[in-house]
Amino acid sequence: MRLALVHDWLNQRGGAEDVLEVLVETFPGAPVYTSIYWRDGMPQAYRSWDIRTTWMDRLPGIYRHHQPYLPLYPLAFSGLDLSGYDVVLSNKSGFCHGVRTGQAVHICYCLTPTRFVWTFEEYAAREGLSAPVRRALKPLIALLRRWDWQAAQRVTRFVAISREVQERIRRFYGRDSVIIYPPVDTARFRPAPSHDDYYLIVSRLVPYRRIDLAVQAFNLLRLPLVIAGDGRDRPRLEAMAGPTVTFLGRVPDSDLPDLFARCRAYILPGVEDFGIAPVQAQAAGRPVIAFGAGGALDTVIPGRTGTFFYEPTPEALAKAVRSFDPESVDPQECVRNAARFDRRVFQEQIRAVVEDFENYEDERLN
Repeated sequence: MRLALVHDWLNQRGGAEDVLEVLVETFPGAPVYTSIYWRDGMPQAYRSWDIRTTWMDRLPGIYRHHQPYLPLYPLAFSGLDLSGYDVVLSNKSGFCHGVRTGQAVHICYCLTPTRFVWTFEEYAAREGLSAPVRRALKPLIALLRRWDWQAAQRVTRFVAISREVQERIRRFYGRDSVIIYPPVDTARFRPAPSHDDYYLIVSRLVPYRRIDLAVQAFNLLRLPLVIAGDGRDRPRLEAMAGPTVTFLGRVPDSDLPDLFARCRAYILPGVEDFGIAPVQAQAAGRPVIAFGAGGALDTVIPGRTGTFFYEPTPEALAKAVRSFDPESVDPQECVRNAARFDRRVFQEQIRAVVEDFENYEDERLN
């Protein structure tokens, strides 16, 4: 079986890249097609991969500022002809599902339908785009939406990462999908004999993660909140933080197991497509206090491994923290729940989907 992997861009590391790393491990030797690859900004292990980029890789400043080039990605991926493969497996949150596959089976592991395209008003508000800029961009968004929908119709099979994303695929693309949860290396995490009194967030600091809700809530609570991670929203968040909120910046992966295991509870203040960090917290035996939407509905069991709050306000989060007793949660219950999302489970399920490609081909041709 000749298989190619496709990924949107390789200039930053996040949940999408965690998935890609496991896909490369699961299908060794498969080439990775992507729009851009910042060799010096990505893990050294990537240098052993067969990474193949598009012409966008030569555009000025794109490694550090890829977002202004968003309208060009459909052109770049539309120009990639992967029809010589038996199976194309795209790992998509942007535009990489638009590659040309001919008679090859195209399985799209959909992290989310392109957020910038399908929830533009929400995106624009979050990014602080002015009304004139929004109006100017609307014709472009309409074109990108049409292209994105058409590209989705050429996909043979969609695989969603959560019920939330499954519903978006149905709503935006009119396509059915199966769910395979993203891989989490749960074996790295284990409960500690005791924990400290801080609450924890591990996240990229970007507006849609709603870390601002947590900062404001813990200002009200005057309880210790530790935030690990970095991003463009960090200066704004630090400016609003009170004395009980601590920013650690980017934390080495080797430090994360201890950081999770010693927290009182993990805080998830925004809507995540899936959310790997809450699973890592549970693997370390710690409960999760999450906004009751998105991937948290798949990963947190209320009353057993955490609790939800349902209004996106600092007051609602503060109330949930006050009323929830982390000591009431059995750490082993958290560990058992996290095991459902282990990387070995993901690898078994994604292999099964890919290895059944001949049946998908028959379905499409018939």
